[in-house]
Amino acid sequence: MSDPLRHLSDEEREALEETDLPEWTEPMLATLTDRPFDDPDWIYERKLDGVRLLAFKAGGAVRLMSRNRKDNSDRYPEVVEAFEAMERDGFIVDGEMVAFEGNVTSFSRLQGRMKIQDADEARQSGIAVHFYVFDILHLDGYDVTGLPLRRRKGVLREALEFDDPIRFTPHRNEDGVAYWKEACRKGWEGVIAKDAVRPYTHGRSKSWLKFKCVHQQELVVGGFTDPKGDRVGFGALLLGFYQDGELRYAGKVGTGWDEETLDELRTRLDRLERETPPFADAEGIPGKGVHWVRPELVGEVGFTEWTEDDRLRHPRWIGERQDKDPEDVVKEEPGA
Repeated sequence: MSDPLRHLSDEEREALEETDLPEWTEPMLATLTDRPFDDPDWIYERKLDGVRLLAFKAGGAVRLMSRNRKDNSDRYPEVVEAFEAMERDGFIVDGEMVAFEGNVTSFSRLQGRMKIQDADEARQSGIAVHFYVFDILHLDGYDVTGLPLRRRKGVLREALEFDDPIRFTPHRNEDGVAYWKEACRKGWEGVIAKDAVRPYTHGRSKSWLKFKCVHQQELVVGGFTDPKGDRVGFGALLLGFYQDGELRYAGKVGTGWDEETLDELRTRLDRLERETPPFADAEGIPGKGVHWVRPELVGEVGFTEWTEDDRLRHPRWIGERQDKDPEDVVKEEPGA
């Protein structure tokens, strides 16, 4: 088995930290920008519409952990088994779990896996998944986050075996604007731009930027309305985001579900029901036929734009997000 660190310069070796594999480490998160750019010191990756996971392997055991520290291993047993089959042990890699509809990653299709808690049921789901690995944080007893990104990508490429369902995330070294335009033409979610000379840092960073082709973000469910006519389950979900520790109302979404999901979600909402609204503001909230719920459910919502009073225009429900805690949901704005 080769040593992926053997090519490091003396200066790069000084950036390594010899340490035991940690139980947890916080992933690096990208910042939204509305200005695509070209820069030779940056690389550009396709933005995948899936679930961010860190893969830990120590002593032959593999864990797939979401950014809110939930173990997702039983949802994706074929990925766990692929990592277990690798000769190499003792690493942490960062990536995105996806399912495809044609040539486009589909968060809605991945929902079928995200609801499963049993490995055997996951195998029988008929939903194929792939884990796109794009970074490496720990290898062979060393924390490698201090290395520049281009060097980490080289180490990653040599450290692991990339056979389905595990895939290496390709990147471009130039033409970020052209790549973003191509992504939008192809119906992708967007492009991630990464400063290729910077280390891996934990938490939100402006060294990673995302150019989106579509408007979508996580929002918290704070209530729902009664269904009308032949509709089952509920009419619409009332959504919000946190600002200064308070849940602010952002509008309602009434599309994006089939009847089975409407019924299933209504059952769960009934268990969360409360007497008072969780929103700090009441302006614009429907006055009749409304049920309030504890703000524990997070969903991914697509929309055309934000209005001047922070309401969603033409929202549509994409799917539930179990990888983000409600209190971490804020309005995503360029540069924030």
